[in-house]
Amino acid sequence: MQFTKMHGLGNNYVFFNLLEEPMEDVDFAELSRQVSDVNFGIGSDGIILICPSDRAAFRMRIFNEDGSEGKNCGNGLRCVAKYVFDHSYVTTPQFTIETLGGDVSVEVEEEPSLQIRYVTVDMGEPRLLKEMIPMQGDPFSTTINEPFQIDGKEYQMTCVSMGNPHTIMFVDDVNEVPLETIGPVIEHAPQFPERVNVGFVDVVNRQEINYRVWERGSGITMACGTGACAAVVAATLNNKLDKHVPITVHLPGGDLTVKWDENNHVWKRGEAAYICHGELALKGDKKSSFI
Repeated sequence: MQFTKMHGLGNNYVFFNLLEEPMEDVDFAELSRQVSDVNFGIGSDGIILICPSDRAAFRMRIFNEDGSEGKNCGNGLRCVAKYVFDHSYVTTPQFTIETLGGDVSVEVEEEPSLQIRYVTVDMGEPRLLKEMIPMQGDPFSTTINEPFQIDGKEYQMTCVSMGNPHTIMFVDDVNEVPLETIGPVIEHAPQFPERVNVGFVDVVNRQEINYRVWERGSGITMACGTGACAAVVAATLNNKLDKHVPITVHLPGGDLTVKWDENNHVWKRGEAAYICHGELALKGDKKSSFI
């Protein structure tokens, strides 16, 4: 079982190429749990499968560290785009990738080295209605700087889906937030029937923010592409950022550039990189286990 480990700003996944190796009868949820284990596996935020698609150039499936299947992954999309272009599965710089959260357009930036470093992704339109996130309450209402009582504490939340559900909160300093304790409490709060990604933002200026995230199913990660997009949308809705201009989002793993344009689409530009290539040895007939 061949694999490639890649990262987008430190948000790292183990990628399996199902274009060449179908991997039939594999329990991907269990495989993700084992592969993600830093002590007994490879260590990652989850696994991503690069698959054929009936409606796009490729299909991406994401399994989080806990085995749950994600709908979208902004950093993962950039890595998939780099991988398929670098390996000549596609020869045009613009193409589409199917995800559970919808089809996404990507554009790779060719460099003299002939390998891709930067990828721009059209993440589509932000989804603001509660039924789209999803969350409890009036399905046709939005949540913009709304107070919620969770586990005896009040939080001012702005909720956005970018293919993944996010709740965004504003603080003076994201590095002072005890994310490891607050994150799982809010992730599993009853207001969010499918759980939620938990993001905190501090605003540097009208075109720059700091962002930290607790990812649903993975915990604290170095970066989150859909979360960075949701953070820019939330900050704009709360009149903390200029509209329709590129915004620099500082994450622990590096910077992303995000623009919510005049046509209501959110664009994200950032790096994607290889970490290593390798091989997993399957153990017997149990294809979800490896040595």
